[in-house]
Amino acid sequence: MDQKTTIYDIAKALDITAATVSRALNNNPKISEVTRKLVLETAAKMNYKQNRLAQSLRSGKSNNVGVIVPRIDSNFFASVIRGIEEELNPEGYHVIICQTNEDETRQSENITTLLNAQVDGILMSISNVSEENDYVIKNVVNKNVPLIFFDRKKEMQGVSSVTINDFEGGYLATKNLIEQGCQRIAHLTGDQSLEIFENRNKGYKKALLDSGLACNENYVFQTKSNVDAGRQAVERLLSLNPPPDGIFSSSDFAALGAIQELKERGVKIPEDFCVFGFGNEPFTRFMELSISSVDQSPLEMGKMAAKVFLEQIQNTDNIKIEKKVVLTPTLHIRKSSTRIK
Repeated sequence: MDQKTTIYDIAKALDITAATVSRALNNNPKISEVTRKLVLETAAKMNYKQNRLAQSLRSGKSNNVGVIVPRIDSNFFASVIRGIEEELNPEGYHVIICQTNEDETRQSENITTLLNAQVDGILMSISNVSEENDYVIKNVVNKNVPLIFFDRKKEMQGVSSVTINDFEGGYLATKNLIEQGCQRIAHLTGDQSLEIFENRNKGYKKALLDSGLACNENYVFQTKSNVDAGRQAVERLLSLNPPPDGIFSSSDFAALGAIQELKERGVKIPEDFCVFGFGNEPFTRFMELSISSVDQSPLEMGKMAAKVFLEQIQNTDNIKIEKKVVLTPTLHIRKSSTRIK
């Protein structure tokens, strides 16, 4: 087995004390620039590797940040993670990514694992949180570990968040469908216990109310964010009397499924039926029948979440900073909802 180089080996090679080597490697201001440079050059030649665990125990910092997302196989969360890394990596932080697959137990396990790894902060988009598991998230705050919610959040005192205005997104998307002549608009919503879906639903209902249209609860279906869910919702919607002539979906994936089912049933889009999604996934603009969608600015959201974390970690006054950053949604109006040009 190869023997690892230690600070004592470097000290012996340079005929200085091990304490001097340690201070030089940790950029102690008491060490001259000449000595520091000499130690670093010698350490590199001798293939010295610092013990990061021991280093983090001494400094109280691991330079690791945990990021928890419901799923990593969506462009939205991948873009958020990219934004986080682009902001944190230049500051010397490494990102540990965990996914919950919308499983509350797995979410709790992820949080516990990250805390045991002594991360310097946790940035997360929550899955559902029941009362019995609420303590796991509160434990992050109790341990004084910075916690920042993005996209999906839970109202907690002293915890910052970065979201978009989901109410406005739902309102504008529904308003666009109304302007295109839709009179009976259905809504495919997500889990109403999550604030983002609740707010999109409220925006949808307010747009109907402001336009003098009735809100038919038979047109509101709670669905999962996948293609099959969108297909199944359309099967049920078209069996209603009268059926809707438009859909605002809180998910691009459900919107895609809805369009596939409508086309297979011979329904003309957008002439007879309009569809508006949410998320602006890449496939929405590359399809032959491009899908109108609400852009959530994921890259900007990730960058902003990281900046909020850095602001908290760099705060030396021991005062908890609570920020609520709300980004403005952008509509991308495409073929699936464009009747009037």
